[in-house]
Amino acid sequence: MEYQIKQQDKFRFLEEGEGEPLLLLHGLFGALSNFEYLIEFFRKTNKVIVPLLPLFELDIFHTTVSGLEKHVQKFIELRGYENINLLGNSLGGHIALVHVLKHPEKIKSLILTGSSGLFENGMGDSYPKRGDYEYIKKKTALTFYDPAMATKELVDEVFEITINRIKVIKVISLAKSAIRSNLGEELNQVKQPTLLIWGNNDTITPPFVGREFNRLIPNSELYFIDKCGHAPMMEVPHEFNEILNSFLTKMRKPAATVA
Repeated sequence: MEYQIKQQDKFRFLEEGEGEPLLLLHGLFGALSNFEYLIEFFRKTNKVIVPLLPLFELDIFHTTVSGLEKHVQKFIELRGYENINLLGNSLGGHIALVHVLKHPEKIKSLILTGSSGLFENGMGDSYPKRGDYEYIKKKTALTFYDPAMATKELVDEVFEITINRIKVIKVISLAKSAIRSNLGEELNQVKQPTLLIWGNNDTITPPFVGREFNRLIPNSELYFIDKCGHAPMMEVPHEFNEILNSFLTKMRKPAATVA
């Protein structure tokens, strides 16, 4: 589906629907298409917001997890969002975690799926083979349980990034930044209700990573989806949306009062 991309100052973003904000952060090779099913489902009940992260626009010094978190923080301040349900996939989950730890005041809940921040098997170590389309196709297919999910359109998007020398340098910079930014010792500070949705066949952030997030984040609940890889919202959108909808519905209910 075609979406209207809005622009305010230096920020480009999608905003669909009305209601409580549901803000989505994509990953290193992510795009709006990653969230298509999620946007269509939740625009009926929420204001769905997707900032386009400047993965390749920042100077190399700020091409880091922290640099992207600052971009998200400035975007939220500019738009005046409150009571945000913040969702991140892969690197987007890592950025969401850093944001919640630094600026928890506007975040109502946190949703992570295939998030980095503890451990990940990335693509960034293998770019000497850039320019090899079949190799990039195979690496892209590893994102999913079903290799057919790596459509020609998706592989072309990744391939276009990997043949651009400057973009490759920035991908490697972000990948190394994610490895350095291990949040294991800080996750007990996350106070927001947290939903973890993990693919049982994720080879990039394997199931044990989801279990470790669940162990370390105090108020968290973990759901695994079978026959699903690193991007559940793309590969099994109906199951993903059902789990997320149940969580958000619960978040909308007022807390029980003690007589």
